[in-house]
Amino acid sequence: MSKAKAKPKPISLALQGGGALGAYTWGALDRLLEDERIAIKAVSGSSAGAMCAVVLADGFREGGAGGARAKLRQFWESIAREGRTNPYRRTPMMAFLNAFKPGWAPESYFALWADVASRWASPYDFNPLNVNPLKEVVNELVNFEHVRACDEIQLFIGATNVETGRIHIFKNAELTADHVMASACLPQLFQAVVIDGAPYWDGGYTGNPALFPLFGVEATRDIVIVQINPLERPGAPRSPVEITARVAEINFNANLLSELRAIEFVGRMLDQQMLPSKRYRKMLVHNVSEGTALTPLGLGVDFNTDLGFFSKLFETGRAAADQWLDQHFDALGQRSTVDLAAMFRDEPAPGEAKPLR
Repeated sequence: MSKAKAKPKPISLALQGGGALGAYTWGALDRLLEDERIAIKAVSGSSAGAMCAVVLADGFREGGAGGARAKLRQFWESIAREGRTNPYRRTPMMAFLNAFKPGWAPESYFALWADVASRWASPYDFNPLNVNPLKEVVNELVNFEHVRACDEIQLFIGATNVETGRIHIFKNAELTADHVMASACLPQLFQAVVIDGAPYWDGGYTGNPALFPLFGVEATRDIVIVQINPLERPGAPRSPVEITARVAEINFNANLLSELRAIEFVGRMLDQQMLPSKRYRKMLVHNVSEGTALTPLGLGVDFNTDLGFFSKLFETGRAAADQWLDQHFDALGQRSTVDLAAMFRDEPAPGEAKPLR
């Protein structure tokens, strides 16, 4: 008698924004979608993470996990093709993909010029028609009717309300290309995206990505963060370029750290029976990252939409997800594989697992 097939373990995903490094997320998602032992129940994302989220939901609604994998590939290959074939649209496309990493390579004179120009000119001046090539790609490739109808995967797309400075979460039923562009709106490059009378900027400023929407996903307690912005870097930066880049990196990680601290605190209070378990849940946190490969890129990613570059990031993301599944699959539903307590102490105790990096 054959063994009954095990029920897939449900997870929620939290996808960071990070411009071109989002191709790493593509690779990680490709490997996770390939594994029939897990089921993605929810995705929270900002900026490039938001784009990956809606593309995933569109493909999944149309053709399950295989459809999602195919759609993600089509999306990233289309971005590479746009950057290669249309010189007029090359500049804003590349600028978006790397503006999360303002550590322009010193040898790139055009990049340095763009960085300086953004401090003296507004997108309302140099881009009065608000041309956004990414919106054209998203509109062309993503069927938002599928996204809105995708009840298999809950989506939480973060954008920053410019007037209040708070994050706003958009969900499946309301999503359009405008909501994704709001989540990816870097104010140095694009005019604020106005939705229902409110202006929005990039969601990474207030949640990169937001974790709190995933607390209410009843199907799972497991939050798997696909991290592309390193939290730690050895040494203090010295050059203006490196200082600017590290400041941006710290800012874009600040809200993630705050939410992780809150998760650690609630979990500790629950363990000590100081909070009612009927009202609070202990969330289980996991992390798919490859700091060794990505950290050097953080301060030197150039204006690069080359498919070969994307492919290398894709393979890096796939390998990291494969390693994570091999090492931590059994922990899903049982325990966190990120040592949150160690993250918020100066020195981890001997023998403790490594904290998030």
